[in-house]
This record gives sequence, C-alpha cells and structure tokens, in this order.
Amino acid sequence: MEMALALVIGILTATGVYLMLARNLLRYLFGLILLSNAANLAIFTAGRLTRASPPLIPEGLKAPDIPVANPLPQALILTAIVIGFGLLAFSLALIVRAYRRLGTLDADDMRIAEPKKKTKRGTEHS
Repeated sequence: MEMALALVIGILTATGVYLMLARNLLRYLFGLILLSNAANLAIFTAGRLTRASPPLIPEGLKAPDIPVANPLPQALILTAIVIGFGLLAFSLALIVRAYRRLGTLDADDMRIAEPKKKTKRGTEHS
C-alpha cells in the first residue's frame, strides 16, 4: 500500500510542479493545490498505514492496552487541509480581482507596474 501511495505522491508532485511553471495564474493555483495534497499524503504515509483502533485510552489505564493509530499525522493533515483551503480561497480572490482589473491571467501581461526599458535610440521597449 505504501508503494502505491508513494507513486501517487510522486505523480501529484510532478503534476503540481509542472502546473506551477505555467504563466497562467489559474494553472499555478491548481498546481499549488496538487502540491499541498501531495504533501498531505506524504505526511499521512510517513505516519504508517495501519488498521488499528482509534487512539483512545480506556478509563483507569495510563496507556492503551492494544495497538492504536498514530494521531499526530492525522492532526497535522487536518490542520494542513484547513490552512490549504484558506490559502486557496485567498488566492482565488486575488486571481479574480486581478482578472477583473487587468483582463488577463497571463503573468507576463500583468507587468503594468514595471517601467518600460529604454533602448539606445531612445524608444521605449517593454
């Protein structure tokens, strides 16, 4: 099972990086989502995949008497999912605002704040 998840993590990471190299901001955002999901799966896989009981300690005992699942990766992934969703919502709002203001999602066409370069002949070049 770990090998299958390692393959899925590799595919998600490669696809996410490929999409993040695009000039289109929407593709960049999709790549960021895929990369964060790959990181979540990597944390989940690193915490060992077992079919164990929930990490609950029965009353009167100081430690569980049966093998239990590791709760730390589960808590980390849950936190990462919430943070990732907040980042997605904020990024999507920025992309929508940029598209409404500039009319494009191409990163090269969004260079309105950069000054135009002057050539030797005195003509402007972008």
